[in-house]
Amino acid sequence: MAMKIRLARGGSKKRPHYAIVAADSRMPRDGRFIEKLGTYNPLLAKDNEERVKMNIERVQYWLDQGAQPSDRIARMLEAAGVREKTERNNPNKAVPGKKAAERAEEKAAKAAAPAVEAPAEDAAPAEEAVEEVAE
Repeated sequence: MAMKIRLARGGSKKRPHYAIVAADSRMPRDGRFIEKLGTYNPLLAKDNEERVKMNIERVQYWLDQGAQPSDRIARMLEAAGVREKTERNNPNKAVPGKKAAERAEEKAAKAAAPAVEAPAEDAAPAEEAVEEVAE
């Protein structure tokens, strides 16, 4: 049986409250679980002690039994000092989208164009004006 330590949602609409549970990975998110390990209230301030409450001994027991924490729970455990911090790699986060890339290219082209072409454009009309006056 593949065990997970994850969040089970409770609370009313737009007022979430989560239970930290040890559950079989095949069970639904809010379905049957083996043991409740704590609570998480995202509506509270990040520095509030009541935001995340966990029974660390039981969490450690389930981790020793082979339970895998979800991403959010892993971050909570890192903040609590139970797990070592892992290096995350999201290379797509820093890459701008199509429209933003196009806007950046246009802006760079506009910035580069007047600096290079402006003297040439200014010189060309002046030469044409001299030719017209000479005629």
